[in-house]
Amino acid sequence: MKQALAAGLHIEESKQTVLRLEAGTPTRIRTSQLEELLSLYDASPEEREEALELFAEAKEAKGDPASGWWRGYSDLVNSNFDHFAALEQACQRMIAFQLTLLPGLLQTPEYRRWIVTAANPAMTAVDVERELELTARRQRRLTDDLGFVPEVFLSESVLRYRVGGPGVMREQLRHLDITKASIRVVPFDAEGHLGLVVQSFTLFELPALRDGRMTMPPVVFVEGFKSLLSLEDTSAIEYHRQAIRDLDRVALDQHSSRALVQQIAEEHSEPPRLFGRFFPCEGCGPCPSVIRSSSVSVR
Repeated sequence: MKQALAAGLHIEESKQTVLRLEAGTPTRIRTSQLEELLSLYDASPEEREEALELFAEAKEAKGDPASGWWRGYSDLVNSNFDHFAALEQACQRMIAFQLTLLPGLLQTPEYRRWIVTAANPAMTAVDVERELELTARRQRRLTDDLGFVPEVFLSESVLRYRVGGPGVMREQLRHLDITKASIRVVPFDAEGHLGLVVQSFTLFELPALRDGRMTMPPVVFVEGFKSLLSLEDTSAIEYHRQAIRDLDRVALDQHSSRALVQQIAEEHSEPPRLFGRFFPCEGCGPCPSVIRSSSVSVR
């Protein structure tokens, strides 16, 4: 413990950070800090070379947030997005659950435009277009990496909210029908599941290092209104894996999910109803599925 405290002071980190590093637990330190620790521990040249090589491979496997192309959009997104984007581009497997909105990799431009302007009405037209460009560049991995297929669980509410209006939603749901992703819908009449408790999240699984000696641990991102919280400890990962097992149990299979998506897409072609009667719809703006407290959505 004294050695860990001394090492922590040496690199200006806590002793807990050093203990996690020594135990092989995910820990964020800089290359220069690792070099200082290796000098403090009197590592041999061979040990030093091996440790630095493994550290570099681990950073490459997780993606390097400091050098990614997405850094050019850092003024538009929150500080944790760099880490999220690096993992999204580097992961070998991505599993997401969404309660209200589609994940960025699956969004059409007009769907994304509505989200951006609703979240920040004061954003300039130029920055709105930059946001759409950022989303489009993220989505290139779907076409450039043939082995990458996101696994997405969607609450039925995601399909029914009229984000951007019925026309935008109709186009968005038809896009889901052709996008390269495994989509499974959790219907409204599903049994209770852990996803309702943990809320929306994304789990990234990372590739093994080149020599196969080490597998990088998964990372979970939990979403807030203006924040992304990353979780890497074993208990948090297992909790979200249990949520995924629960979602797998209650969600429709891919074939039935696709049928429901197609059905709801056609329902977005219809004006909203109130007690069986149609409301006129000009299609000129956001059209919520619940217009008044007495209205109901029609399946």
